[in-house]
Amino acid sequence: MLPNPRLILEMLFPYLKIAAAYAVEVQPKIAARPSKESDSFFGAALSDADLSIQTLVEVALLGAFPNIRFYGEEYEQSYNTKYFRAITLGEKDDYLVTLDPIDGTQFYLDGHSNYQIIVGVLNWDEFEAAIAITPAQNTYCFAFRGQGCWQGTLDAGLASGQPLKIAKTSPTILLGWGMEALAPKLKDDYAVIDVATSYSDEVQIPNVNGMLSGDLAGAVTRAGKFIDSAALAFLAQEAGCIVTTHTGAALPPLHDCEDYSRPGLVIAASATVHQHLLEAIASLSEASA
Repeated sequence: MLPNPRLILEMLFPYLKIAAAYAVEVQPKIAARPSKESDSFFGAALSDADLSIQTLVEVALLGAFPNIRFYGEEYEQSYNTKYFRAITLGEKDDYLVTLDPIDGTQFYLDGHSNYQIIVGVLNWDEFEAAIAITPAQNTYCFAFRGQGCWQGTLDAGLASGQPLKIAKTSPTILLGWGMEALAPKLKDDYAVIDVATSYSDEVQIPNVNGMLSGDLAGAVTRAGKFIDSAALAFLAQEAGCIVTTHTGAALPPLHDCEDYSRPGLVIAASATVHQHLLEAIASLSEASA
């Protein structure tokens, strides 16, 4: 019998706390590893912590649930990929566990505090659960499908989490890599952070996780990778945010997606912000037609 999403997260939580403590401890002296292939320096970044945390989670999963499906970001370099039953989506209720061991590796390498460890539990059509831990801030957010988003501190367990309500947001929009052309169309109404030009190794900027903290009113990403931005979008949606594709359509089911990624995402804290983002995207498309 396969484990359910809650059992998976509850089993992993103590190990994720250990991973978080490790990430904090080694961050000041962390070593970067040779970059991966990517069209951005964010995607190319790789550290010892990425590989070590993935190994810890893999060992925990294989020991507790040896028949589980698992896909980790560093699967190509992992010693354990071959021991999992599969790394792909399964049929209904044959869950795939995903992991981004350090979401925001470049943030991490530059000493910033908003990197995260993200675990997802994916059904064939949609996320069933996700948890995003922010080690340097000693916090976590988690959600189960249709049950809202919850938050807590790493000193306690999942059962002590409290409902996450995004009551107030900064009038700030985050544009992911490749979406920088939208900036001129939004800057009159919002402070715009374009990661391609705004990133600094000295001054911290929000990542997509800023949607959960209230640091962002909206975000636009070029794609929604299962392991990170799609998982954070799921958490934001469960917290009450609006999440759609760039056209305003509902997100396609996971099994209709390719390369472990949903299409580009629009995440907004309100209907007004969502409409502004869609209008900016539409006007850009019209101009390039």
